[in-house]
Amino acid sequence: MSRLHCDDRLDTRVIHGDGTTSAAKKGGDNLGFSGHKKVKGCKVVALCDRNCKLIAPFVPAPGDRNESPLLRQALPRLTRIARAVGLDLRGTVVSLDGVYDCRRNRKAIFNRCMVPNINANSRGRKAQKRGRKALFNPAIFKERIRTIERVFAWEGKFRRLLLRFERISQLHYALKTLAYTMINLLHYCHS
Repeated sequence: MSRLHCDDRLDTRVIHGDGTTSAAKKGGDNLGFSGHKKVKGCKVVALCDRNCKLIAPFVPAPGDRNESPLLRQALPRLTRIARAVGLDLRGTVVSLDGVYDCRRNRKAIFNRCMVPNINANSRGRKAQKRGRKALFNPAIFKERIRTIERVFAWEGKFRRLLLRFERISQLHYALKTLAYTMINLLHYCHS
């Protein structure tokens, strides 16, 4: 694993993260109402580098859960994997969309010596929020479309994951892990 870092194949200067929801065909454990057309499903938050390589195990949750608290579960896993591989994430920019815009998420990122790049969510405010403006670079945020969103589109190529047919969550998440591993392996074989 340390060979990946030495060859500079992982670009961890910027880490992009987002969540996706899979609809469930059947019932089962770890399912929740997703809020869209009365569909039950499960939610996943994943983190990838600038080259669309997933670098952290995803955090699964029922479809009715908000993604924001899931980030606080994903960050310790990210730092544990980085430490095991030998990556130094100090100074890394973590780019997320407005769903993750809250003080607790920003603090969790800062406490790991990383820099949050989160699009501010106005939440229907009529007046501007008081205090210093949070750091935000729109150029880095624009990269999300060709990184994490592309990873989720590639995940859609695995037809078994488009709809969740498995009743047991562990089996579904094992298939999702296999799909993410195949996506990463495809990158390493082409480079």
